[in-house]
Amino acid sequence: MGEPTPNPHATQTKTKSKRKIIFFAAGTGLVLLAGVLFFQTFNAKTGSAGEDKSAGKVRLSGNQPAVRSQPVAKVGSVVITEDELARECIALYGPEVLENVINRAVIEQACQKAGVTVEQAEVHAEVEKIAKRFNLDTKTWYDMLQAERKMNPSQYRRNVIWPMLALRKLAGQQTHLTQAEVQKAFVRDYGPRVKARMIMMDNLHRAQKVWDDVKRNPADFERKARDFSIEPNSRALGGAIQPIPQYSDNESLWKAAFKLKEGEISGIIQIGPSRYAILMCEGHTDPVVTNIEEVKSQLIEQLTEEQTQEAVARVFAKLKEETRVDNYITNTVTGGVSQTSGTNFGQNPVQQAIPSPTQGLNRPTR
Repeated sequence: MGEPTPNPHATQTKTKSKRKIIFFAAGTGLVLLAGVLFFQTFNAKTGSAGEDKSAGKVRLSGNQPAVRSQPVAKVGSVVITEDELARECIALYGPEVLENVINRAVIEQACQKAGVTVEQAEVHAEVEKIAKRFNLDTKTWYDMLQAERKMNPSQYRRNVIWPMLALRKLAGQQTHLTQAEVQKAFVRDYGPRVKARMIMMDNLHRAQKVWDDVKRNPADFERKARDFSIEPNSRALGGAIQPIPQYSDNESLWKAAFKLKEGEISGIIQIGPSRYAILMCEGHTDPVVTNIEEVKSQLIEQLTEEQTQEAVARVFAKLKEETRVDNYITNTVTGGVSQTSGTNFGQNPVQQAIPSPTQGLNRPTR
């Protein structure tokens, strides 16, 4: 069996969430402690990005005198020092924490080179703007972050908001919406959807056998889904999935779905490498909104944000490609690619994206 695969039709928004997060990890308390001790051990000086004008400055080496190791605990007659605790934290969390520090340093250096600054007032204003989207004040928003992402206000401003604002400025204005894109988003988010059950397989031969069985006996579809589907969430529900919208990410799936009438079974649909789906249509939903003017402003805001995220991802990938990083924890060297014609942030789209500052939170649904 292949590894579990998320439902390919789940597209509440079109942000390509399947792309790997580059950074902005919401660290646990232990990871944060590891980070603090990591900085002490390596004599690092870090600015508080988004908190003051030296935001994001990181030095991983220097000639400062070693930090004196203080006791952090005493067990009987045995004293446990900061150095011992730091070594344990680095062993467990060093690569993850260092990667976040490196990423901030990469962005800071790019900002310095480009003459880009992000003021503390801009960071606070962005937090207020995000909170207002959900009709929340900033305190409630911070409480929500603490509860759901284990991130305090300072960490959120420094590790999420400041890098995002900095990268947006480095990206510049790279959004170009067309009326066709807005119309497709309207149909995707508010138009009719296909109610269906799905059997997902990772082997074409087995998929063909299952398809033969359900084609002869459609009433057996649910049982076949429970017995053979490799998609764990829908499998437990007899193949039941969320209604499939038009213009969702998996074009092969939604195009096949919208050709079906109630009670019909699709052919075998290849929806990815070694991924084959069989659908049974159970009807169609009614449009949520019929007049695009009612939601046009929200759609434009949403699509602009999506394009901004993609532009930010391209910028960050380019910076990582061009900046040499010698990582002594993982013993790796990355980046440092020379450019003969300067940096072009508008090219080379990547399969990665920076998540929005609201990713991972329980968001209102339409």
